[in-house]
Amino acid sequence: MIALRSQRHALLVSVFIVASCGLAYELVAGALSSYLLGDSVTQFSTVIGTYLFAMGVGSWLSRYVERNLVLRFIHLELLVGLIGGFTPAALFGIFALEAAPFRVMLYGAVLTVGVLVGLEIPLVMRILKRDLSLRDLVSQVLTVDYLGALAVSIAFPLLLAPHLGLVRTGLMFGLLNASVALWAVAVFRDQLPRARLVLTQCALVLIVLLAGLAASGRFTGWAEQQMYQDQILYTRTTPYQRIVLTRWKDDLRLFLNNNLQFSSADEYRYHEALVHPGLAALPWARRVLVLGGGDGLAVREILKYPQIQQVTLVDLDPGMTDLFRDAPALRALNHDAFHSPKVRVINTDAGRWLEDHAETFDFVVVDFPDPSSFAVGKLYTTAFYRLLARHVVPEGRIVVQATSPFYARKAFWTVVATLEEAGLLTAPYHTLVPSFGEWGYILAGRTLYARPQVLPVETRFLTNASLATLFDFPGDMARVDAEPNHLNSQNLVRIFEDEWRHAIR
Repeated sequence: MIALRSQRHALLVSVFIVASCGLAYELVAGALSSYLLGDSVTQFSTVIGTYLFAMGVGSWLSRYVERNLVLRFIHLELLVGLIGGFTPAALFGIFALEAAPFRVMLYGAVLTVGVLVGLEIPLVMRILKRDLSLRDLVSQVLTVDYLGALAVSIAFPLLLAPHLGLVRTGLMFGLLNASVALWAVAVFRDQLPRARLVLTQCALVLIVLLAGLAASGRFTGWAEQQMYQDQILYTRTTPYQRIVLTRWKDDLRLFLNNNLQFSSADEYRYHEALVHPGLAALPWARRVLVLGGGDGLAVREILKYPQIQQVTLVDLDPGMTDLFRDAPALRALNHDAFHSPKVRVINTDAGRWLEDHAETFDFVVVDFPDPSSFAVGKLYTTAFYRLLARHVVPEGRIVVQATSPFYARKAFWTVVATLEEAGLLTAPYHTLVPSFGEWGYILAGRTLYARPQVLPVETRFLTNASLATLFDFPGDMARVDAEPNHLNSQNLVRIFEDEWRHAIR
């Protein structure tokens, strides 16, 4: 009786771990594909949906497993540990060498792991049925199954991905699966044919996974070097993004989730165009709010105006602001912007901060990433712009970076329509940034915008004469009909992804 109880507890704990590991592999796969492909709107939903479908297939196939249920369970654990554990490394390596087969390999791995995990749970239930009534069997197994999924869904973004990275996280859960198999051998050794052979199999899988874990750092460095070509100076995975900083000769380049954010060779064009057309028209401005812009480069341009008394920067990721506050080369690039006594940095969600505070500002710079996901897309909605407008003085001005009016023409004019729907008057403009092509911005406020006649600060790119040309849109970038972006629909995200997908083909 005591042995049966021990076996029951072991199996229930195994279900908890199986559920945790299975979901962890898919979270890693979804995050990795989002990082590499930048397709975050669809990746997580399709990966998890495919995984759940595959689990259903596995559960159906379990009916054909009739003998040696404990042995089959152990072998499944070892297979899941090997395949799931090495899947992130394999996907990373494939993408680094040749991106074309990545999606096929991704969904093939998701289907395989899902089928194997789907096989495991019914086998555990069939092993346990000798010791539990059907009512208790279903309730206990499903309870620990769902608790396992909850545990890993909380731990993954807060602890695992930021501290271990995606490749190490996959291998760690692979080790966890193999450890469960080893534990099952110990608990059910009397029921296993050739228990020593099974024990040897467990040991071999553990050794292979441990070797993979030991080599994961060098492998990740090699894979990223293949992807970026330039010398990699810094990498970090935060709860929000993958940060990679590279250098080629004197050119520093920042990548977030594999997307270029700036090149030091021409970033001044982007940031001068972002800040000066609006701030130069407000000689009385004293208080400035920057949303996003964790690199401090927009703040650098703002601090050129001696009358500015305070700059408040709200950026979600402390990994970004800490990097650009402390790294010597980046401090030189932003002119020590984060060490200025005029600057305060707040690491939190911009929308939440606006809701919780009542401060008003003379000028607001909105330098968010492009609306490639619903999480970012909410910051481009009528609801957000109405909230933001409450924090701007009546004569003040907002400037929004709004993607490319050439490559994503409708997306750009959708942002314009959204600001206008929020009750603001707009003045769209654009400039050429060689690293990105034509890039668009929008000035918005309650009053009509009047261009400054003179730029009162030193600039490398903008001139008094060129300022007026920014507001002239040629025919292939001229305004098109576009619906505003609302929080409940977020049509901007779909438009943006569709236009950029076609632009890069």
